[in-house]
Amino acid sequence: MTLALLCPGQGRQHREMFALTRDAPEAAHLFGRAATLLGGRDPRDLVHSETDEALHHNRPGQIMCTLQALAAAAALGDAVPNGVIVAGYSVGEVAAWGVGGLFEPAVTLDIVARRAEAMDAVTRVGDGLVFVRGLSRDDADRLCERYGAAIAIVNPGDAFVIGGRREALNAIALDAKAMHAARIVDLPVEVASHTPRLAEASAVFREILRSASVAFPPAGGARVLSGIDGAPIVSAEAGLDKLAAQASQTVQWESCLQACLEAGATPFLELGPGHALSRMVAGIWPDLPARSLDDFRSLEGVRTWLARHLGE
Repeated sequence: MTLALLCPGQGRQHREMFALTRDAPEAAHLFGRAATLLGGRDPRDLVHSETDEALHHNRPGQIMCTLQALAAAAALGDAVPNGVIVAGYSVGEVAAWGVGGLFEPAVTLDIVARRAEAMDAVTRVGDGLVFVRGLSRDDADRLCERYGAAIAIVNPGDAFVIGGRREALNAIALDAKAMHAARIVDLPVEVASHTPRLAEASAVFREILRSASVAFPPAGGARVLSGIDGAPIVSAEAGLDKLAAQASQTVQWESCLQACLEAGATPFLELGPGHALSRMVAGIWPDLPARSLDDFRSLEGVRTWLARHLGE
């Protein structure tokens, strides 16, 4: 049995997102590093004291979502076997490099903070993302071309995240509704991630990554997937090129999930926050066990679930 670990992106932050990891001694140094990046504010306190809007600002959002994935992996320790498959959604791909052992986990937080800063520096006021389900890819592409937007993420089941100016996204939402799209949701993200509007941020981030230390191949034998094509990372340089490009290119998440399955993944564990990725898996392959850390009341419960499904 092969375990797939899924690292979410922004948008699912919530006040109890660190409920299972906050007191794990294995993760204490990660919370300390994140606090330094957040101006001395402990993220375990910040999620309870900030407004919902503040929790979704780009830089703190990217740091906290990455922190949760890294803290979960550290807290689970030996319950996570060698040879896992790791895939990350949006900023979760940076977390996946830390979870998979390509980046040292604490350094991963520094890297993601600088990624967020590069993205913020080129973001225009009003840029954002909208989710649309129930249109064909051709129809979604036509709407993007009509209004100057772009497909940011391709999800399973004719579901797309579209990025661009707020005026364009509002127009796309109206047209999609008229075309009987099944679901349309404005996402609480302040940047047009994974679209050409972030091309300059990709270039800056690639320069940042030139000084990053990469352990390739990772000691634990993890297979880390690239978001822009779902392919496993086969070299440090090629992987860093793709990681930087991902900030301004479409994330092929449907391909990532298919790649997990083709590589032999059976149980899927989403490291949180949220349940979006594990629910996608359950929607495609209902016979496969897929859970999120947020589904459990204790880390021991997660370990028991992993032992049961990895021992079958």
